[in-house]
Amino acid sequence: MTELVITVEREEPATLVVLRGDLDLLTAPELRECLVKVIDEDARIVVDLEAVDFLDSAGLGILVGGLKRARTRGGELELVCTSGDVLKPLEITGLDRVFTIHPGREAALRSGAS
Repeated sequence: MTELVITVEREEPATLVVLRGDLDLLTAPELRECLVKVIDEDARIVVDLEAVDFLDSAGLGILVGGLKRARTRGGELELVCTSGDVLKPLEITGLDRVFTIHPGREAALRSGAS
């Protein structure tokens, strides 16, 4: 059984959504629910994928949906990711050119501070 642990932290100038575990067909609805809630509350969302072990098309779909939702509200959804296992599906689908992808949490938070 796959598990996804989601932690939401308020880190000026963004809301940080930290994921740990597998982001797949079974766990993607949990992330969708979380993103709907935080996107309604904040303009800039940073999703930290550093502790994600597996990402499939359902997970990608939720991230894209979150990005669209954020942008329609004048905000942004950015990713933190360095793992090849997670970056590969983003690169294969071309989503690495759609999302802003940061090499670490600190870099992501610094980029929004300017």
